[in-house]
Amino acid sequence: MAVFIGHTGESRYIGQAMFRVALPTMILPLAACAFAAAGGPSSPLAQTRWRFTAIDAVAPVAAGATLEFQAGRLSASVGCNGMGGEWRIERGRLIAGPFVSTQMWCEGVMEQERAVATLLAGGPEVKVNGTRMTLTSGGHSAQLVRD
Repeated sequence: MAVFIGHTGESRYIGQAMFRVALPTMILPLAACAFAAAGGPSSPLAQTRWRFTAIDAVAPVAAGATLEFQAGRLSASVGCNGMGGEWRIERGRLIAGPFVSTQMWCEGVMEQERAVATLLAGGPEVKVNGTRMTLTSGGHSAQLVRD
């Protein structure tokens, strides 16, 4: 049997079955953090910057739409808001997030921003051919060229 101390200091008695469920849920996030930290920086994408040439087969509405990969962090801007989060490549897919994003309204750009946010959060397949990259997932796609 185990005792759980809640965030307010109260003690509760819980059974062994609950403890067996709780322990793996505490260990898995720690293991995931260790894996995520090792994933991004060792990738050939680390320390690269890409410019969007098409979002869902349409040219970016705003100039300067970019995707940048740093050691373990990525940032994206489609012309109005910026978004960023952790990233890694796993089995040919970009695993990214959770994301932090600004929330400004910008006329004419919002549809493409939502498409890129959905694409990046959807674990897109990554294909790099020289200075060109394609991301595809969940009905969205993006073509980029390396800056």
